[in-house]
Amino acid sequence: MYEPIRTKSVHSTMAGTTSDFPHRSREEELDIQLAGHLAALLAVTDELRALEPSSDLDAAAARLTEQVTRLREGRAPVRASGTASVPHTAALHRRAHALAGRALVVAASRADTAAAILSAERMDAHAAALAERKELSPAH
Repeated sequence: MYEPIRTKSVHSTMAGTTSDFPHRSREEELDIQLAGHLAALLAVTDELRALEPSSDLDAAAARLTEQVTRLREGRAPVRASGTASVPHTAALHRRAHALAGRALVVAASRADTAAAILSAERMDAHAAALAERKELSPAH
């Protein structure tokens, strides 16, 4: 009733068989994930730098670029050049804080001390920026 399959399966279901597609190690996967989180944090940092220039954000952007380049084996990240149409710096600080938190979790799981320290510092900086904004906003 059914015609038998004439080609090999694209899925390897038998133990001990090797396939033709490359596999990445856990460390390589974590490097890719960490580089992605740090690159996203760099993009938000660049947006914040455009809205609120500061030497702290400039230094953070340089350190983030260095870490992403290291994790991507020498390939520099693409940098954001434009700004948001309406400046929502508080939302950007919240987003950056969340991204730094994700990067910290991955950096800790792969025991990358430099990236973990940088991520924790960025979390603190964005939390402080949000706290400062709360203090400056009028009470409702």
